[in-house]
Amino acid sequence: MQPEDLVRDHTIYACVMGSRAFGLATAGSDTDRRGVFLAPTPLFWGFEKPPTHVEGPGEERFSWELERFCELALRADPNILECLHSPLVEHVDDTGRELLALRGAFLSRRAHDTFTRYALGQRRKLDADLRVHGAPRWKHAMHLLRLLTSARDLLRTGELTIDVGDRRAQFLAVKRGEVSWAEVETRMARLATETERALRGSPLPAEPDHARVADFLFRARRDSALRAHGEHLGGRQAVDHAVRRPRARPG
Repeated sequence: MQPEDLVRDHTIYACVMGSRAFGLATAGSDTDRRGVFLAPTPLFWGFEKPPTHVEGPGEERFSWELERFCELALRADPNILECLHSPLVEHVDDTGRELLALRGAFLSRRAHDTFTRYALGQRRKLDADLRVHGAPRWKHAMHLLRLLTSARDLLRTGELTIDVGDRRAQFLAVKRGEVSWAEVETRMARLATETERALRGSPLPAEPDHARVADFLFRARRDSALRAHGEHLGGRQAVDHAVRRPRARPG
């Protein structure tokens, strides 16, 4: 089975991410699509395992196999958690609905470390731009502020909301370069302080609910195996029935 076939035939959840999901899209914004596919369980029984992720088919599309997606979500990977909370869902089946129902099981105070670490990496890139070009990439500065705001609010409320809502205008002003770098740095520092404060009183648990996620993954794999077994038996029964069907006697 080709990787593209896994995405086409076995996707359980697909959404739009990026600026469109964040409420920051403008006329020239791309449409970034992300998804989760459930590789049929029998594919794991051979020497060659199915891929953990697939790029495409088509541009700006990326999908993860369910197990890999859950692993990353349990580690509080920012991109994965935000994917689970996209307001722009394009496809979801019964297994995908179970995955979405588990969104809270993936959330924990681990998000503080992962979001902060990711933000620091983005900040280093902005500093490098300043040294080389004399100015940051304002679009990246906007998204960094958005990420820091999202992390603070997650730790404060225990819920992850990725659409910026009524903050859209102030974020887009940063993207257009209408906010000074000094002011951007001030906002970053303030958000970092507020995030640390939010961590101390966060309603989030210290760790995600591994047991609930493991149970879900086990059932998804089991049900996939049972479907494959049923299809196999159905095919064999049809052949057996055809072979054993008595021939009509000549009249």
